[in-house]
Amino acid sequence: MRFIVIDKVHEVLCERLAEAGHECDYMPDIKPDVAKNILHGYEGLILRSKIIVDKALIDNNPQLCLIGRVGSGMENIDVDYAQNKGIICLNSPEGNRDSVGEHTVALMLSLLHNVCLSHAQVRDGKWLREENRGFELMGKVVGIIGYGNMGSAVAKRLRSFGVTVIAYDKYKTGFGNDYVQEVGLEQIFEHTDILTLHVPLTQETQYMVDGRFIKRFRKRFYLINTSRGQVVKTSDLVKFLKKGKIYGAALDVLEYEKHNFELQADSPDLAYLRTAPNVILTPHIAGLTRQSYYKLSDVMASKIIETLSLSKS
Repeated sequence: MRFIVIDKVHEVLCERLAEAGHECDYMPDIKPDVAKNILHGYEGLILRSKIIVDKALIDNNPQLCLIGRVGSGMENIDVDYAQNKGIICLNSPEGNRDSVGEHTVALMLSLLHNVCLSHAQVRDGKWLREENRGFELMGKVVGIIGYGNMGSAVAKRLRSFGVTVIAYDKYKTGFGNDYVQEVGLEQIFEHTDILTLHVPLTQETQYMVDGRFIKRFRKRFYLINTSRGQVVKTSDLVKFLKKGKIYGAALDVLEYEKHNFELQADSPDLAYLRTAPNVILTPHIAGLTRQSYYKLSDVMASKIIETLSLSKS
């Protein structure tokens, strides 16, 4: 097959495809509009988030047999339509689940122990000890919504912290083990001290965490989001931060990101989050490490090679 890669990925991806007998044209600097118009000679499209693969693009390129997303989320690809057209759709969440798991736990610890706030104060010449008395993670109940690659990676990393980990996944059962309890959504609302989100962005999960959702929690809680920004309705988050229903929030993703994850707009709610002492913001980097850069591409290469090999047999 002939592949085109339109986003920056590790060189191991094209190297392994070439070793398997495929052609791979690497064009990470190509402009989105140009990329959409040169796909006709390619059976395989590999991307991250540069373009949206919608029905029109799929219909205009009937030769496409495979679409690979180097990453986890598939929201920029109309997967159902592509699969109905016989196009194989692959992603590689296994490549950055370790990074996301570590970053999520780092956000929890930073939030509870006022790490970012006190660091900023010290840099500003303030030495405030009692004002930064924090909370221990030990003894807390961490609720995970979404127990795929990312959610399970977080649970594994919490094993040594003396927490109770409960997890809910609408589409997955039978995953309970010695370090995570499989529960229903009502138990998440009843027991959670720290909520961490690990769901894909779909029509079902868009603005899942809104005012009605937040009100269902029995206790005040911390919110961690390293999934997708539009899973949380920012205006409602801000409302309940101000009310104290949410103790604090650590957000690696924001509602205001474009499909390519660049920040596209400002708003009063975002302005509040930027200055709130009980909020930590990071620029969608939970899955970005030097190791994940390699692993994302290596996993994608393995999946493509294996899938095409099976399709021939």
